[in-house]
Amino acid sequence: MGYNVAIDGPAGAGKSTIAKLVAKEKGYIYVDTGAMYRGLAIHFIKKGLKAEDIKGIVEACKDAEVSIVYENDVQQIYLNGENVTAMLRTEEVGNMASKTSAIPAVREKLLELQRTLAREKDVIMDGRDIGTNILPNADVKIYLTASVETRATRRYKELLEKGENCVYEEIAQDIKERDERDMNREIAPLKQAEDAILVDSSEMTIDEVVKTICNYCK
Repeated sequence: MGYNVAIDGPAGAGKSTIAKLVAKEKGYIYVDTGAMYRGLAIHFIKKGLKAEDIKGIVEACKDAEVSIVYENDVQQIYLNGENVTAMLRTEEVGNMASKTSAIPAVREKLLELQRTLAREKDVIMDGRDIGTNILPNADVKIYLTASVETRATRRYKELLEKGENCVYEEIAQDIKERDERDMNREIAPLKQAEDAILVDSSEMTIDEVVKTICNYCK
């Protein structure tokens, strides 16, 4: 059995950044579940589907094969044999992933892959419902959050550094909408697991967050 650490929290809380650093510090394998959903989202976009077309999305899941490959210890996402890692972080893909991730067929497609990885390896996994749904028996559960303002500012700076045109107010609004959607969906809503440790990173540096979480892990 692998040793499992689950990090959940809202969009833009820095889950991926923190999870990668904790993984490096502790020698775990980092599993980015959000990237898997984004990989499937690319499949839907390529097919010209809208997130509201549930029937089309369910059908499209049947001929989508998402897999994870680790190249030089970095997770790469493959969609039907094509490496789509470089395409994962666009706003279009993020929104499609957020809107389709509550669809049962989409979740089922990825659930077994995620659980198999966790059974076989020492992993740290981040997402919206890792500790509550995907790995309910995880050894350590963290709920990582930050204020909307903090999350929007981080995302704004990240996009500017990539040279993308963006408006802070639009990013803040998008984060609020994602929170609303994630917390109120019927299937596996975003919520803090009863046995999860709350870490609010609004006033913390990345190093402080990593150190805090590492202290809870073996």
